Amino acid sequence: MEYVTAVPHPRSEADGPARSGRRSLALALLCGALGAAVALLATRQRWSEGTATVAGGAFPLTAKGSDVTGVPAALAIVGLAALVAVFAVRRAGRLLVSALLALSGAGTIAAALLGVSDTSALDEKAAQAAGDTSATVDALSHTAWPYVAAVGGALLLVAGLLALRYGRNWPAMSGRYERDGAPRPRRRAQAVDPDRPEDIWKALDRGEDPTGA
Repeated sequence: MEYVTAVPHPRSEADGPARSGRRSLALALLCGALGAAVALLATRQRWSEGTATVAGGAFPLTAKGSDVTGVPAALAIVGLAALVAVFAVRRAGRLLVSALLALSGAGTIAAALLGVSDTSALDEKAAQAAGDTSATVDALSHTAWPYVAAVGGALLLVAGLLALRYGRNWPAMSGRYERDGAPRPRRRAQAVDPDRPEDIWKALDRGEDPTGA
């Protein structure tokens, strides 16, 4: 009696990189979009607060992230644009854009953390409120929003590092040309019977001239 041993089909060598590419692409998109949104949201919140002495009384002052520094918001927009541009370029261009995405994240982190101890925005508001250029803010305190902005930058950095590592396996937004750069051949126009209105409408839907001119 003969026994037949089932032989498993070998997986294609391209399956591994393809799966890694899909997972890394989804993760990079999530991290990049979420990171930019978090950083932009954080810069619109209150980062610091304090008081200024005006006419013998304490005048409360607050400063938003955009008052302290505009760098995190600007870099978040740059990072988001770079994330989209990754799919519009290939090879060396994709590598450069991926590096820009990673640098945008790193810069956002650095600017946000530097903003934690920055008092210039509140000092300027204190000088305006007191009418004295030498006036400074008192009872200074900071919120957690600068650290939230730094988290957004970290997510952008992760997206950039993923693009640098796995970006070569990601698809590109190019439907007009093949990989060798040659234009794809156009399909031959189907014959249109001028006596059949349905053929004429189908030709118009395909973008063809039903008159044959």
